Amino acid sequence: MPETLAAPVIVDETLAAVAEGRHSDPHSVLGQHGFELAHVEGPLTAIRTRRPLADAVDAVLASGEVLPLAHVGHGIWAGAGAFGPVDYRIRARYADDAEWTSDDPYRFAPTLGELDLHLIGEGRHEELWRVLGAHSREHWGVAGRISGTAFTVWAPRARAARVVGAFNRWDGAAHAMRSLGATGVWELFVPDLEPGAVYKFELLTAAGDWIMKADPMARQAEVAPATASIVSLSTHEWGDEAWMTRRAGTELHSEPMSIYELHLGSWRPGRGYRDVADELIEYLEWLGYTHVEFMPLAEHPFGGSWGYQVTGYFAITSRFGSPDDLKYLIDRLHQAGIGVIMDWVPGHFPKDDWALARFDGEPLYEHADPRRGEQLDWGTYVFDYGNPRVRNFLVANALFWFEEMHVDGLRVDAVASMLYLDYSRDEGEWLPNVHGGREHLEAIAFLQEATATAYKRNPGIVMIAEESTSWPGVTAPTSSGGLGFGYKWNMGWMHDSLQYIQNDPMYRSHHHHELTFSFLYAFSEHFMLPISHDEVVHGKGSLVRKMPGDHWQQLANVRAYLAFMWAHPGKQLLFMGQEFGQLSEWSEERGLDWWILDQPSHRQLAEFVASLNRVYRANPSLWQLDDDVAGFEWIEGGAAAENVIAFLRYDRDRRPLLCVVNFAGVPHKAFRLGLPVAGRWRELLNSDASEFGGSGVGNLGGVDAIAAPWGGRPASATFALPPLGAVWFTLDESPAG
Repeated sequence: MPETLAAPVIVDETLAAVAEGRHSDPHSVLGQHGFELAHVEGPLTAIRTRRPLADAVDAVLASGEVLPLAHVGHGIWAGAGAFGPVDYRIRARYADDAEWTSDDPYRFAPTLGELDLHLIGEGRHEELWRVLGAHSREHWGVAGRISGTAFTVWAPRARAARVVGAFNRWDGAAHAMRSLGATGVWELFVPDLEPGAVYKFELLTAAGDWIMKADPMARQAEVAPATASIVSLSTHEWGDEAWMTRRAGTELHSEPMSIYELHLGSWRPGRGYRDVADELIEYLEWLGYTHVEFMPLAEHPFGGSWGYQVTGYFAITSRFGSPDDLKYLIDRLHQAGIGVIMDWVPGHFPKDDWALARFDGEPLYEHADPRRGEQLDWGTYVFDYGNPRVRNFLVANALFWFEEMHVDGLRVDAVASMLYLDYSRDEGEWLPNVHGGREHLEAIAFLQEATATAYKRNPGIVMIAEESTSWPGVTAPTSSGGLGFGYKWNMGWMHDSLQYIQNDPMYRSHHHHELTFSFLYAFSEHFMLPISHDEVVHGKGSLVRKMPGDHWQQLANVRAYLAFMWAHPGKQLLFMGQEFGQLSEWSEERGLDWWILDQPSHRQLAEFVASLNRVYRANPSLWQLDDDVAGFEWIEGGAAAENVIAFLRYDRDRRPLLCVVNFAGVPHKAFRLGLPVAGRWRELLNSDASEFGGSGVGNLGGVDAIAAPWGGRPASATFALPPLGAVWFTLDESPAG
């Protein structure tokens, strides 16, 4: 036993605050502390610990020596000895003769360094997920390391913070956190606490109330409707090095990109991240898609929100497995050559009282003024984009998905709601910016920071904006004042083309401009053409059911429409189920109607989509100059009476691909078109081919264009255009130059 001394006295009020877990710096009292006595030479150390209800308490030093501790009040025990800092454990005995020995959370230095705290305070910590939240790790004591969990949380207005969970029977008094100063970060290392532990943070508000909150930085959460966070440790070893290396050197604007949008919970109900991997990869390979886009897989409490009301931005939803399970799925997709895009929702968050809302008892993540801080349409809060630490939270979250989860792109939801202060608000319901305008300057700055930082740190990724207005420069570089996105969803094309195609063919001639208008602005941004989940829900019906006519005509319309979409400048996205002609409207509550693939006509539609992707990927003319007017040329845009359009797409070597679409309900057996060059134009794809369920009208063997001027071009040919059909042609031998 070391020489024992009386520990320095702590005032009773402080002891009470520490014992109750409401002291902002419990480490200043608990743990071990050096002190001096005038008549004693050498190092002196006092050890204090909280062990209420104990009959006797000792500090067992690393040497095996035992330092008896005395009760000094409120369940706090203290003792001192003539020794320096040392590793130790606490042994407590109780009235029933039970004896418990455990490590002391209060003997450890902070797990965050000064640089981390500085960056957090400045709102510039780009790897925030590595320092905040719960991290299973080893931490140094005095002479040795010990495993445990480091907890950190940003709660600047809290008066005290505690970690609560199953490991302490949801009584946080024994695990009070310390404030790390002006940054508003609270910290505690809990030794011996292993991955899988369930926890929350308990915060004492300025009003004096204790509130319990899920961890904003948690990697994993309980399955809804349970709401606690889970200590998560990743052991996944990535096998996608080849993919990631190739990605870093890829310029997506000049690459093929066709995206299959997927709601995981209803694609194959009951399948988890791992379960679905083989089947999803096989299906995507059969269909020939380059990318899959998952609707949000961040944690969300209400399944009916489809993931768009996020409560855990860094937590992979536990509905389908663990974070490592999702890493496994992404890894497998990459190894199969399939890119992964994730929906991301930085525009708003729900008001659940256990999550981000009023996090430390007052508005923190959300703007305090409801004219800026509430999204009325969705009953949610809006982030305070002017707060650099809130902005840091969101930018770091984007980087987390790219760097920790290896996703290749983020599709940013509802960008328009972020850009405009008066979005979906009546007069008097919104607060103008400092210039009196409606532009949300802070949100604009956030979007620019997010896109610029993501591209700087992760070459080859893509940021995609779902933006439905005419906001200029969505895909322009941030250096020139743009928002910096890689792509913008072309909502105008989607709206106009769907409105056109739903008309009976006999009336389409009156709506021809709806088909051709998108070409006027097709190169003003980097566009993506979306037929997303939003177009097949809430009474809108499936893509097939939007089409006029009988069942054969509906399927023919879909094939022609998709061929037009794939040939139109821009990348393309199609929501699940539309590739095989799902008849019923999509609902997240049930799976797709996979049985319909047993019907030949629907199987043929899926096979057509597979052929569409295969031919598309094999022909750079359809994607290499997607964003350059030099990659497009009108052949026929004014044949409204015939419901025909025709245009050329070019690659960098000026190899042409001709797309001709006849949206009339009757064939045109000898439709003459002017062409830039004479020669054999070979039929590449015909949506009306009998193998796809069509009537078989086409141009087998191709079409010979002769040097007979037509429509201002030096050559021409006559084509057989199928009813409700699209045909693609390529020039067999393009002349040099």
